[in-house]
Formats: sequence, C-alpha cells, structure tokens
Amino acid sequence: MATVTLASVGQAAPPERQTTTLRVVVADDTLIVREGVQRMLETSDGIEVVGLASELDELLDLVTKREPDVVVTDIRMPPTATNEGIRAATALRRTAPHVGVVVLSQYAEPAYALELFSNGSAGRAYLLKERVSQSDQVVEAVREVAAGGSVVDPSIVELLVSSARGDKDPLTDLTRREHQVLAGIAQGKNNAGIGESLGLSERAVEKHINSLFPKLGLLPEPNVHRRVMAVLLFLDAQRDRH
Repeated sequence: MATVTLASVGQAAPPERQTTTLRVVVADDTLIVREGVQRMLETSDGIEVVGLASELDELLDLVTKREPDVVVTDIRMPPTATNEGIRAATALRRTAPHVGVVVLSQYAEPAYALELFSNGSAGRAYLLKERVSQSDQVVEAVREVAAGGSVVDPSIVELLVSSARGDKDPLTDLTRREHQVLAGIAQGKNNAGIGESLGLSERAVEKHINSLFPKLGLLPEPNVHRRVMAVLLFLDAQRDRH
C-alpha cells in the first residue's frame, strides 16, 4: 500500500537546501530500531545519517550541532514517552524551519497525525513503524519532506476519512466553486492565494470553506484540524478516481 503524498496545507513550503547528500538525524529510544533505520537509510544513494538520538533533548541538540536536512523520529521517547516526536516537529518549525521531519509511530493514532499537521504540512510526514521494513517508502518520505512536501501513512488516511466518507464520494455534495476552493487548499495555498487564483475575495473564500466543511462531515470538534481533514478527504477521493 503506497503512502499518500500531500501538498502543503495552508503554509508555504520551506526553501529547499542546496545539497547533493541529504543529512539525516535518527531518533528512537530503542537501540536496535535506531541502528536499523540508520542502516536502511544509508543503503540509499544520497542519504547520510549524521547523528543518532535516544531522547527529545538529545535530538534537538543534534539538530543544532549537525544541521541535518531531515529528522526521522519515533513519536514516543524519553522523558515522557508520550508525544516527543510531535513536540520535536513543533519546536523545529520555529527553530529550524528548513528541517523536514518524518515521525514514526507504532500505532495508527489519527489524533497525532492531525496534531503534526495542524501547524502546516510542509516538510512533515507521519508513517507507521511497519513501513521501516519497506525501505523505499521511508526513503521516499525522507526525500519528500526534504523538498518541503508531506506524506501520510495510508492506514492513517483510511481511519481519518472513513467516518466522514461513508459509502459515497465525500466531494459529491460540493458545488463547483467549493471544489475549486478545496483543490486550492490541497495545493498548499492560503486563503489569499486561493482568492487570487479564483478571482475571489478572502472573505468569499472563507465563506466557501465554512460551507464545504459540514458537507464533508467535518463539524467543529476538539482536537480536529478540519483543514487538514478536508485535504485528506480530497486526496483520498482523487486517489480512488485514478
């Protein structure tokens, strides 16, 4: 099952770094996993693992010292073994926005994926750890986030969209203009950019977005980033049509 690649969601992609070899830091509190990911990545041309970390502070320190292009990190590490991978991605958005982050999770937990993408999807990927055995998918994710793109594990996409999707195409009830606005969101445009491309005011774009959300089954709920969910629904529907 192939991963799902996203355009940036509501945020411009960070500038690509000019380098012939991607420098990667790997973080996981289990030695065998760290070294396994390192070996897997270094069998691919153009990727060099420049540091290994076992906990959050060590990871952030290595990013400062080694200046990687990408971080591949477990979602749960010391000190709390809860959401350190998400916290690292959030911190690096501020301190090192050029660094892509691939978060690996042992369990399919949509809430973590939504949290990861809630500040923008540019340069972020969320994969299940089982993908480590499929080296091409992890390498693809590393290259994608380094270029400012995003990747979501297909298992997560299915869980996120199943409740809203039901047995029909979730885009069926959208008007032509709402579909155009949603496509603009999926392309990574903010409201101003969507308005410019469609000849609409930002206020009109906001009106269309507020109209399409409930049509997609995305009612206001705590901890649910509806903009990300809307893009996932759009991409999933597009995938089914091809």
